[in-house]
Amino acid sequence: MRVFVLDRNLSPLDPCHPARARELLQKRRAKVYRRYPFTIVLQDRTVEDSATHPHRIKIDPGSKTTGIAIVQEETGRVTNAFEISHRGQQIKNSLESRRALRRGRRNRKTRYREPRFLNRTRKPGWLPPSLESRIANIETWVRRIKKLCPITAISQELVRFDLQQIENPEISGIEYQRGELFSFEVKEYLLQKWGRKCAYCGIENVPFEIEHIRAKSKGGSNRIRNLCLSCHACNQAKGNKPVEEFLKKKPEVLKRVLAQAKAPLQDAAAVNTTRWELYRRIQLTGLSVEVDSGGRTKFNRKTRGIEKTHWTDAACVGVSTPETLLLKGVKPLVIKAKGQGRRQRCGTDKFGFPIRHAPAAKFFMGFQTGDLVKANVLTGKYAGTYTGRIAIRFKPSFTLTTGGRKFDVHPKYLKTIHKADGYEYAS
Repeated sequence: MRVFVLDRNLSPLDPCHPARARELLQKRRAKVYRRYPFTIVLQDRTVEDSATHPHRIKIDPGSKTTGIAIVQEETGRVTNAFEISHRGQQIKNSLESRRALRRGRRNRKTRYREPRFLNRTRKPGWLPPSLESRIANIETWVRRIKKLCPITAISQELVRFDLQQIENPEISGIEYQRGELFSFEVKEYLLQKWGRKCAYCGIENVPFEIEHIRAKSKGGSNRIRNLCLSCHACNQAKGNKPVEEFLKKKPEVLKRVLAQAKAPLQDAAAVNTTRWELYRRIQLTGLSVEVDSGGRTKFNRKTRGIEKTHWTDAACVGVSTPETLLLKGVKPLVIKAKGQGRRQRCGTDKFGFPIRHAPAAKFFMGFQTGDLVKANVLTGKYAGTYTGRIAIRFKPSFTLTTGGRKFDVHPKYLKTIHKADGYEYAS
């Protein structure tokens, strides 16, 4: 992965090779500006003295992990890649725990309280905190990358599936209906909807075929509600039989297939909702934003023979994807959202009884819980040099976590490498 470079006025230049970055640091022409993502700042160069090339941020939003790739427009080289793990489920669990504790307290303390008048309102575009955090994570990193690299455009996978095109294939004419891209849209949708299993026998990890629940020869249509996934054996065994006849000895499977065929893909709809809000916020950056569907992403990846990961999916987003993507040597920076602490003033056990209180301040002696530090312990049982994260105490003894071990370190032995910013990093 390439190293981000800033000029002496902190304006972004083209990312450079790691070997070039080491040479600049050894010659003292540059200094380390940021540890994650690794960035250097030149001491003797400005944007006017350098040639920069347009780069594009490509985003593949996901429910648990989002892939981001930075592609140089002219050469097709992927200079940097990121995989951001979200904490939406953790936030949801915390809110449900808080709700349960408050409900229990109300039942104990104010059992006969009159109902509250429903006067609470939500601002337009409100999203649940678990979904809002995902959007905030992506927006944060888009703005950070924009400060570190000469970005001129953004590509975003706006919808996982082009649902309107799937439901009404005639909307853009017969060419779109029979095109190769349309088959990718339908197949990807069905893989998600049917859990990557055969609808009839439940087998996994085999080549699947698109099966008409009601055969076309019996009046069935190509609409998505009449399609499912089937292995080759089940597809041949069913033929053009009515599904009720084919599954007459499996009434539970028949009931499930008919119900699942009519049910919408709710997870995809929820993810699509957050992607629209993300699209609106990315537009506020002032950059040109290109959008496309997940079917297009898979089409680009398959036709270029690229292995599937979160960051390679991101590199294949949109029609702007070059015919040749240069991926050699790219290792993504794995980013895990950890949050910025808590606002809860008093912690409780599983029964709702208080067990601890929040600290009086967030900083102590220039350190904060979550800071990545280098410890040079001179004497004692833990003498040596360590790198890890600290948890502050309001006395000269912090807890250092490194390599699965925890021990106390005096702040005078610590040097900050990377300030806590709500994320945890691994390369």
